[in-house]
Amino acid sequence: MFSPTRKPEPTKPPPQEPSNGWSNQPSHAPSQETRKTEGGVLSQGVLIHGSLTFGAELVVDCELEGTIQSAGKLTVGKNAQIRGDIRAGSVTVLGTIDGNIMAAERCELRAGCTLRGDIEAPRLVVDDDATFIGSARITSRPKPGSAAA
Repeated sequence: MFSPTRKPEPTKPPPQEPSNGWSNQPSHAPSQETRKTEGGVLSQGVLIHGSLTFGAELVVDCELEGTIQSAGKLTVGKNAQIRGDIRAGSVTVLGTIDGNIMAAERCELRAGCTLRGDIEAPRLVVDDDATFIGSARITSRPKPGSAAA
C-alpha cells in the first residue's frame, strides 16, 4: 500500500588492492605534509661495509666501514661508529670516527664525540669535551662562481 519514496543509494565498490596483495602506502604512513623528504636516517643497528653516497642530507647513527661522499650535509649521530674517510659539504660529529674528514663548508665536533683522524675544512667548530686526535687544516672557501681545481 505504501511505496518507499526514497531511492536506494548506489553502493560504491570497495577500493581495489594491488593484485600482489601489497598496498602502495602502509596505513601508518605519515601524511605528505609531515613526511620529511630532505634527507634520510641510517639508524642504530644498521651495519654497512662499503662506500656510501647521498644527496642533500643524511643522519648516520649506525656502524659503517668504508667511505662517505656527498656535497650535502652529514650528521654522524651519537651511536655511530665510522671507520673510513668522509668527504661532504658539511659534517657534524656526535659519535665516533676513525678516519679523515674533508668538508667543503664546515666541520663541527660536538661534545662527547671522538675523532681519530685529520680534518680539512674552511670552518671548524670544536666543543668542550670533544675528543680530537689528529691535525686540522683550515682551507680557504672557493669563491662563488669559481670552478674548483
